[in-house]
Amino acid sequence: MKLLNLSLLVHLCSLVLVSAQSTDQPPFSCDSTYPLTKSYPFCKTTLPINQRVQDLVSRLTLDEKISQLVNTAAAIPRLGIPGYEWWSEALHGVAFVANISQGIRFNGTIQSATSFPQVILTASSFDPYLWYRIGQASPITWYSIFYLSALMSTPRAIGIEARGIYNAGQARGMTFWTPNINIFRDPRWGRGQETPGEDPLVTGKYAVSFVRGIQGDSFEGGKLGENLQVSACCKHFTAYDLDNWKGINRFVFNANVTVQDLADTYQPPFQSCIEKGKASGVMCAYNRVNGVPNCADYNLLSKTARGQWGFNGYITADCDAVSIIYDEQGYVKEPEDAVADVLKAGMDLDCGEYLKNYTGSAVEKKKVSVSDIDRALHNLFSIRMRLGLFNGNPTKQPFGNIGSDQVCSEEHLNLALEAARNGIVLLKNTNKLLPLAKTETTSLAVIGPNANSTVTLVGNYAGPPCKPVTPLQALQSYVKNINYHSGCSTVNCSSDLTDEAVKMVKGADKVVLVMGLDQTQERESHDRVELVLPGKQQKLITSIASAANKPVILVLLCGGPVDVTFAKNDQNIGSIIWAGYPGEAGGRALAEIIFGDHNPGGRLPITWYPQNLTKIPMTDMRMRPEPSSGYPGRTYRFYQGPKVFEFGYGLSYSNYSYEFLPLTKDKVYLNNQSSDKIALGYKSVSEMGTEVCEKSKFPITVGVRNDGEMDGKHAVLLFVRQAKAGNGRPIKQLVGFNSVDLKAGEKAEIKFELSPCEHLSSANEDGLMVVDEGSHFLSIGDKESEITVVFAADTSGGATLKQERDMVLPIILAFFYMYTFLCILF
Repeated sequence: MKLLNLSLLVHLCSLVLVSAQSTDQPPFSCDSTYPLTKSYPFCKTTLPINQRVQDLVSRLTLDEKISQLVNTAAAIPRLGIPGYEWWSEALHGVAFVANISQGIRFNGTIQSATSFPQVILTASSFDPYLWYRIGQASPITWYSIFYLSALMSTPRAIGIEARGIYNAGQARGMTFWTPNINIFRDPRWGRGQETPGEDPLVTGKYAVSFVRGIQGDSFEGGKLGENLQVSACCKHFTAYDLDNWKGINRFVFNANVTVQDLADTYQPPFQSCIEKGKASGVMCAYNRVNGVPNCADYNLLSKTARGQWGFNGYITADCDAVSIIYDEQGYVKEPEDAVADVLKAGMDLDCGEYLKNYTGSAVEKKKVSVSDIDRALHNLFSIRMRLGLFNGNPTKQPFGNIGSDQVCSEEHLNLALEAARNGIVLLKNTNKLLPLAKTETTSLAVIGPNANSTVTLVGNYAGPPCKPVTPLQALQSYVKNINYHSGCSTVNCSSDLTDEAVKMVKGADKVVLVMGLDQTQERESHDRVELVLPGKQQKLITSIASAANKPVILVLLCGGPVDVTFAKNDQNIGSIIWAGYPGEAGGRALAEIIFGDHNPGGRLPITWYPQNLTKIPMTDMRMRPEPSSGYPGRTYRFYQGPKVFEFGYGLSYSNYSYEFLPLTKDKVYLNNQSSDKIALGYKSVSEMGTEVCEKSKFPITVGVRNDGEMDGKHAVLLFVRQAKAGNGRPIKQLVGFNSVDLKAGEKAEIKFELSPCEHLSSANEDGLMVVDEGSHFLSIGDKESEITVVFAADTSGGATLKQERDMVLPIILAFFYMYTFLCILF
């Protein structure tokens, strides 16, 4: 009886403890005021996390275990463990999505968060250090564009704001399902705006930089340890880039992907995110790949991610992705089979209710073992412990001193402005129409449905912004005499108001049109079917341009590319600016560029295709072209067709020139271990091995000079192309990039490390990365430099570089001459 009363008392205390963690206090476990805390090994921070998790899982009943397999994990009051919400978003700022269960709330003292540019625009800066700084925040001291060997304290944003919200008691979770690192393969994809673009190298580097920032690692990596500032989750694994196109939706879509395209396009960003970024989460995608649902694919989740890439974290399904395996895809015969397939494949968490509803019956039917559940729980509780949520009061833990004053801080708002400035791309500037002269611009007409919309600025997956400024509001700070007209009632522009707008522009000195798309045109669950501007936008633009006194400025707010060939060729349209969805400071950044307070330096991270690309089914996942059928391929690496603007394109108010500094060598000798491989003309990277690949690396130095009259920030892109075209090889591919600040007339040297195994290789039809023998041409701007790969038989294996060969011969000759001299002398 006494034991029963004691047990009841402890249980009541636990209930009081869990319920006492109210909205003004962050939820946590192992409170020192809880009587049994000291007796639980899982609360002892001196023990390894593996041991603590093992103890915790061993204490749970089967029902309690099952309750932890879903995104809204239930509280376990008898152990003093509060509920936990796994689902939070932070794509380009701590986000809130209405009408869904999420771990973040903006209903307390904190009611907004810094809204950075949508990812597609941030990517156009080609600045990995900027991407890192956006991920996490602390006070600025200094930073170098050549990247510091030791990280100093710099402004970094999203991770800090997330912790600040948690510490204020407005978060029930610290796991953020970001970044989206799928390849922007098709320009119609509604979620392409969330990604860093179409290039695997850029996407992979974005993933690494952002994840290191948000999780609390150093820019160079390797400093993370066990403590996580917040947990990042790279999504959507894998080959996911169709949402809803002409009635085909992501839930039932079966992506037929070659092993060749998987190897060098779809998978590399995820490999980088895991191996280099050390992401603590991965999300498996809705779709099937070659018939197998991603979340039920053992080869993908366990063999590849965990086995080959060394992933150490949790794997979540996209929301309701488990249920659709049975309900919509018909991949299994009953719900318990879906539960069994995903758990045995290596998935840990269900965003939804399916595992909660069917795991118990799957155990009863012996389709799932308790050990399968325990494995998943080990991964889940390990993350919560790494976040410090089982270490007692968070105010006394790492990151516990981050307060609400660091949310929407001046440093973060300035960083959002910097990101918008450096991402915006100047696409056309005939006769140097821009920048406008401040003193000579007497009046301004601003036309367009996106000119005064704060909602359009922030794109999707955004939280309430701190201090949004629209383009119209920002332009009003430069010109007092401004007239504004929306031109269309909405972005779809089904009924334009051209006549009214035309009357307004006739008396204006200069005209700025702010057009494009918004989330009604491109978003999750909604892909486009056309690439032209919606409705009567084109008619409005050409009418205004024709009526204006001088050539007009066209600003496009959109995530995906649009076919604006008409504007590119219209002499009445003097300048075109692409601003993506530039975030809360985007209006100000645009005005600064238009009036010359900032020199644009962004470059397109995606190819802008013409409208006729829409003849190709969006469901065709092939990257490589097939000339015999007229299929042109996808992205700048393979596409053989006309372009509106190419990948990497972007103008500036300055001109930049380049030169390759003398190479340390222009030939790379890679030994084959058997002479019969020489005749093939290529060498498998896996056969060469890590040691050979490491030894074959060498530096490339490029000189870049600002030949203009304005200071500027310039993205330097280094490409490589092979002399042998076709046969599945890329037309060209990016092998390095950097961003450099240059004053007018200033010159800098940019160093790249070329790895032949990585940068000179491409995937063959078997999905193996191979290096071709022969000439490879490095290119930057209009300059090229040739590198020759030479194979030679070598029974000992390894790499023989030209430098090593050239060094050995003089040494041998020196010894020979010395020996001869001594013989003559004595």
